Parts: sequence; structure tokens; C-alpha cells
Amino acid sequence: MSTVDLPASQGVRLASAKGRWVLACSVLGSGMAMLDGTVVNIALPRIGEDLNAPLSDLQWTVNGYLLTLAGLILLGGGLGDRYGRRKVFVIGVVWFAVASALCGIAQDSAMLIAARALQGVGGALLTPGSLALVQSSFRPEDRAKAVGAWSGLGGVAGAVGPFLGGYLVDGPGWRWIFLINVPIAAVVVAIALRHVPESRDRTASGSFDMGGAALAALCLAGVTYALIAASGHPSPVRVIAPAVAGLLCGAAFIRVEQRRRHPMLPLSIFSSRLFTSMNVVTVCLYAAIGGVFFVLPVQLQIAAGYSALRAGIATLPVTVLMLLLSAPAGALAQRIGPRPLLTAGPLVTGAGLLLLTRVSPGSSAYFPDVLPAVVVQGLGMSMFVAPLTATVLASVEVDHSGIASGVNNAAARVAQLLAVAALPLAIGLSDRAYRSPDAVNSAFGKAMWICAGLCAVAAALAALLVPSGALKEDGEQQAQPQCRTNCGFSSPPLEPGATAARKTA
Repeated sequence: MSTVDLPASQGVRLASAKGRWVLACSVLGSGMAMLDGTVVNIALPRIGEDLNAPLSDLQWTVNGYLLTLAGLILLGGGLGDRYGRRKVFVIGVVWFAVASALCGIAQDSAMLIAARALQGVGGALLTPGSLALVQSSFRPEDRAKAVGAWSGLGGVAGAVGPFLGGYLVDGPGWRWIFLINVPIAAVVVAIALRHVPESRDRTASGSFDMGGAALAALCLAGVTYALIAASGHPSPVRVIAPAVAGLLCGAAFIRVEQRRRHPMLPLSIFSSRLFTSMNVVTVCLYAAIGGVFFVLPVQLQIAAGYSALRAGIATLPVTVLMLLLSAPAGALAQRIGPRPLLTAGPLVTGAGLLLLTRVSPGSSAYFPDVLPAVVVQGLGMSMFVAPLTATVLASVEVDHSGIASGVNNAAARVAQLLAVAALPLAIGLSDRAYRSPDAVNSAFGKAMWICAGLCAVAAALAALLVPSGALKEDGEQQAQPQCRTNCGFSSPPLEPGATAARKTA
């Protein structure tokens, strides 16, 4: 994110009434997107039943959103820098709300998937835009505290998500997990227009890397389509053609980014071995997390007979533990170095996933069968999320820490996108079998072993590639994470500067 162009004397004080309005606006905006990311998975079995949707349509219900969000999030903050951070944030909130309303009134799977893709566009604008408002509105001496409060309060929204989602699905119905975004968005827009100052980077110039964003999205779409289609055993052409098209778009994306003066994704950043390895670790971990939170709600509701509300509450300990322990884990990593926690955390997480294999059609008791597993999983995730962010920031120069965080955030979302596409194929869960308790239970056990294996790979990479001791001990300047509280299941938190404009002259 670019330096705020307002003089310090015009910045907002965090302790002032206006400062609280700005913080409330940004938290409600980002919280709306975070809530949506946590509640949709809980609603998938009910959506499938109501719309008579095959599993592939449920995969696209998740991936339609992730596809556009992952492809455009690196551009979202750049648009705000150029055209006005408040303006672009408000556009993102309104866009998200309109798309949510379309999701809520969807009459079939095709309409729901299309609306979810539109939601992802809105999310790509409002998610980085909410942090941009905090970073650009407050006085320099208050910004770190404001960003910390933003991440902490956003974590509370994540904790509310599973409970609220389950309540809505069991109560007024799954459509309300989308429709509830409309009144929330109206409140956010009203606060933004009345209380949030406008700001922009007046030095921004050149055109945006729209071509790169389009190629990245087409690459992901092609590969994702091929993976989802393959689980339905179609003709080879329906799998090979989109896969090849996606890979060709990926190759074209790399060539375009190499040639642009200021690309969306500066490939030179991967010259850091530590940064590259940390993104591989990120892909492994968030693919595992994305896979778990895609199949676990189905296992709990279809195989174990849980209600949507009970399934949502079942995973609440993971969020609570991350809220309480991520900040201490980050502080510990600063003292002893990140390698111990980046090695132990994934292993503990994997152990929790293996404990989840005890959940079966005959074991519906929460305390002996589910609670120990999600507690162990939550402890493991609390150990590695904050050190992962710190290591990513330490792996590049301070001036590049923003884009480094943005790339790492996008990598995590891509990992989840591919996990949701590939996991049903890997575990043999076909389009209609997800409604059978026995079929779901058999596939779920395989899924937990695959996800635990990904965690083990991440732990091994961290043990081999992360330096021992504190990073940059020689006194070299190093960016420090400002988002101390981390409890997002979808990605590591964006750090200030992560949404810097990527423009082309």
C-alpha cells in the first residue's frame, strides 16, 4: 500500500470518535467477507439437497468465489490507490452485497455459481480495501495499533461465523447466509460515506496489469475445471482440453509478467530462496486446511448426523484457540526463531486431522470423538500461522514486504481452490455419493490422511529450509507483522503494504 497522501495533522486519531467509526467500517467490511468464507461450507449439504446439486456444483460454489478473489486481489488495493481508497472500498461492498443477494435468490446451481464468482470480485475490492482504509486514515503514530485492532476484531468475526452460519441454515434457511450481507453492507456504506475520509496516491500513474490478472484467472479456471470434471469420469477431451488451456495461459502469464515494467506479480521476488520455500509451505498448509473445512462439514452432517448449527459449533475451538494463541506464538517465534514452530505446528495440526478419522456414522458424541481432534488441530494452526507471516516478511527487503504479503495471501487462496477441486477426485467421492453416509465416511478418512500428509510435507520443508535462530539477527532492518491476531482459515492475514498498486507504464 502506498504511503498516505494526507498530512499527518489531517490523519484520524484512533481514540477519537471518528477513528472508532473508521475502524468499525473497515472491520464490518472485512468481517462480512470473512463470515461468508466460513459459513458457506457449513451450508453445502443443505444447498445440495435443496438445489438437487451434484458434488461438482458444490465444489464450484466454493471455487467460483475463490477463483475471482485469488485472481484479482493483488489488483484491488492498486485500484484504491489510484481512484480513491474509500470509493473503491464502497464499490466493493456494494458489489459484494448485490452478488450476495443474487446468491440468496438463486434458483439453480448455475445461477448460484455465477453469483459466487461475482461475489469474489467484490471480495477482491473490499478485502484489501478495508486494510487500506485503516492504513490511510490514521495518523502515523496510531497506525500500528489500528491495524492490530483491525486484525483482532476481524478474528472475532471469524469466531462468530460458524455459529451464525449454522443457526441461519437450520433456522430461516441457507439463503440467509447470503442475504444477511445486504443489511450489513448498507450499514458499512453509510458509515463510510459519512465518517471515512477519502485518500489516494497522487503519484500513481500508468495502466493496470489487467492482462496479467486475466491470464492468471484463466489459468486457474482451466486447471480447476479439469480437476473437478475428472471426478465425474467424463470423456478425456473434457479433462485434457481445459487442463492444457489452463497451463498455456499460465505460461503466457509468466511471459507477460517478465516483460512488464511493473507487473502485477514481480517474478524477481522469487529470487529469495526463503520466500519461495515459504510459499511452497503455505500452499501445502492451506491446501490441507481448505480440504479439511470442505469435507468436515459434510462428514459431520451427512455421516455423523449433526445439524448445521451443531456442525458449525463443532469447529469453534479452532478459531478460539487461534484468537488466543496466535499472538503469543508470533512473539515466541521472534525470540527463538520461526523454525521450531513452523516444524512443530504442522505436525500437531496433522495429528489433529488424523484424530478426526474417529468421526463416523456410529460416533456422534462430540466430546470424545470431535473435541479432542479440533483442539489439537487448533493448537497446531495457532503455532504456525503467525510465524509463517513473519518469515515471509523477513525473506524480502522491507520495501517489498507489502507485495510479499499479498503474494503469500494469494498463494494460500490458490491452494484452497486447487484442494477443493482435487480432493474429491483423490478420495473417490463422486457427484451423488456425497449424500450417502457410508460413501462420505469412507472418503473422509482418506481425505484426512491426505491433508495430514500435506502438513507433514510442510513441516519437513520448514525444518530443512528455514534458518535456525531469529531471522536477520545482524541488525538488518526487517518488516514486522502488524496483524498480531490471526484466525483466518482461508489465508494468512494481509499486512500493510500488501495491496500496493501494481501498475504498468
